[in-house]
Amino acid sequence: MQNITIAVMFAFLPWPCLAQGSSSSTAAAQPSEAKPAAPPQGGAIIKWVTIPGGSFMMGADDGRPDERPKHQVTIKTFQMAKTLVTNKQYQACVKAEACTSPHDIDGTCRIFFHAQETKAGILPKLFQGDDQPVVCVDWHQAKGFAKWVGGRLPSEAEYEYAMRSGGKDLKYPWGDEAPTCERVVMIDAKGRGCGRDATWPVCSMPKGNTSQGLCDMSGNVYEWLQDRQHDSYKGAPSDGSAWELPAGINRMQRGGSWIEAASEENGLDTRFHGPGDLPFNTDNGSGFRVAKSLYASSAAQPDWPRH
Repeated sequence: MQNITIAVMFAFLPWPCLAQGSSSSTAAAQPSEAKPAAPPQGGAIIKWVTIPGGSFMMGADDGRPDERPKHQVTIKTFQMAKTLVTNKQYQACVKAEACTSPHDIDGTCRIFFHAQETKAGILPKLFQGDDQPVVCVDWHQAKGFAKWVGGRLPSEAEYEYAMRSGGKDLKYPWGDEAPTCERVVMIDAKGRGCGRDATWPVCSMPKGNTSQGLCDMSGNVYEWLQDRQHDSYKGAPSDGSAWELPAGINRMQRGGSWIEAASEENGLDTRFHGPGDLPFNTDNGSGFRVAKSLYASSAAQPDWPRH
């Protein structure tokens, strides 16, 4: 996973509803009743938080080139998971045969062993607690889980808007106070991961929550997003949708990680990317959370507009 910029910064598919015929002419004359849409198989395991829509200024004119220009984005009301997806939640998807297993024990996951240096290996047990964020999953696996719970990956604009507690002019999700291990799972004087040298169970630092109650929006693990990498925000969508064209292999990540120090990495405009379109691109510093669109009708959620 490559750090490119440091700056302060559902589809509800109805079950087939065919009219059930009968040998009785009286029964056949009865009008058929549409069945309710089937809930997503895994949706109940996610604690959804509604993020009211609005407009905000995304990016930073005084930041690195890929954070410019600062531009207005309008976000529709949506829902986002309160927490990062946990090992327990992801394993439920695996058991349901809707997700493939994380790359935690197959020797392909890149393990951070010193600062930003990695080597392929087995995920240490210290990362495998039920309530810790799932890691060693690639972008495609994250997207598959999101579909299973009736959601999707957030767009980068949605993520920054939610990270700003609904688009507020803040330095960090909790406000302007400097990041510490009371708020963020990061590197401090005790070492990586606030001295644990690993991730923490989700929501271990509630003082770092957004005003809507989202946990770990800064720190613990980087988070896969729907967007592809771009060198600047010139031409970025203004409607909050994911920016996916032109095609490339890199997908965006936001947030922070247990392997990052208390500096701009925990800020609101920090951007990262990794080759998400390549299978098996995983590490133990990256995870994800899911989002969900809200629609007035029960129609299936369309794909993002292709910008």
